[in-house]
Amino acid sequence: MNVPSKLAAFGLGLTAMFGAAAAVGHGIGPVIAADSGGNAHEGGHGVQPPDSPADASAQAVPGGLAATRDGYTLRLAQDRFAAAPGADLRFTIARADGRPETDFTPTHDKPLHLIVVSRDMSDFQHVHPRMLDDGSWTVSVDFVDAGAYKVFADFAPAAQPGPMTLATDVLVAGDHQPDPLPAVSGTAVVNGYTVTLDGALEPGRESRVTLSVSKDGRPVTDLQPYLGAYGHLVTLRAGDLAYLHVHPDGEPADGRTLPGPDVPFIVEVPSSGTYRLYLDFKHDGVVHTAAFTQTTDPRTQPLVVEPTPADERPVPESHDSTDHAH
Repeated sequence: MNVPSKLAAFGLGLTAMFGAAAAVGHGIGPVIAADSGGNAHEGGHGVQPPDSPADASAQAVPGGLAATRDGYTLRLAQDRFAAAPGADLRFTIARADGRPETDFTPTHDKPLHLIVVSRDMSDFQHVHPRMLDDGSWTVSVDFVDAGAYKVFADFAPAAQPGPMTLATDVLVAGDHQPDPLPAVSGTAVVNGYTVTLDGALEPGRESRVTLSVSKDGRPVTDLQPYLGAYGHLVTLRAGDLAYLHVHPDGEPADGRTLPGPDVPFIVEVPSSGTYRLYLDFKHDGVVHTAAFTQTTDPRTQPLVVEPTPADERPVPESHDSTDHAH
């Protein structure tokens, strides 16, 4: 085949793939949702409490369902990529007047956190972009597998009273077979570490969830602070990828919080359903990510889980990284 013919065929392949991925994305959840107004707990750090406990599922408003909110818009310079590691993802946080916002209040040691998750929730990356002189941001992201991804920007404009989360979609060209959501489990193995989860998600209510880290059968008692805490938890709702960014019940040097093995969190999920939980923790200078599937359905297996025998442990879901794992 000559060069023009090859290019034409490649272009048709990209068009077909992007069309299919967009259809999947719209079917699973909104790319840009309506501006939902002033949620006092926006930013994934909680959800807006319902007016009535009986209406918790209907009224709780999670973060990450809109690309535009409260006068700010997440704008990607490019939203379509070829499958490859090390893609240069560039974006701006635009104000209502169209100019980039450049004044941010740091949250958890960073002015902005970027979460990139595949729509099937099998790939998770937590990275920290660098702001350029023109107010845009740049960061390297691995789009190794084709498919649809969702990008969450978690930040706090200095002019706003609290943090917020904006989100939009990225499409990666190529053949794509979405992975099934892993079964509900309270045990994850990553890079030689075993992490167990103890606790139950309760829709519309705060619940205590404790993650315990061990290695080679021994509790890890010297976790290192990462982003100002001994653990960093992101929770996504299956289906629309509604976003919660929660943090431990305690922090280093507060006089009561130990550096492991237990890292307790206070979590409030907005509705009944299935959730994917991603725990970032740091040990021996490396950040690892352990992932869990949990549900609010009491008919499923108990969320208080006994240790899994070594020959039944799942395949690790992330790799070593000094800044992110996926």
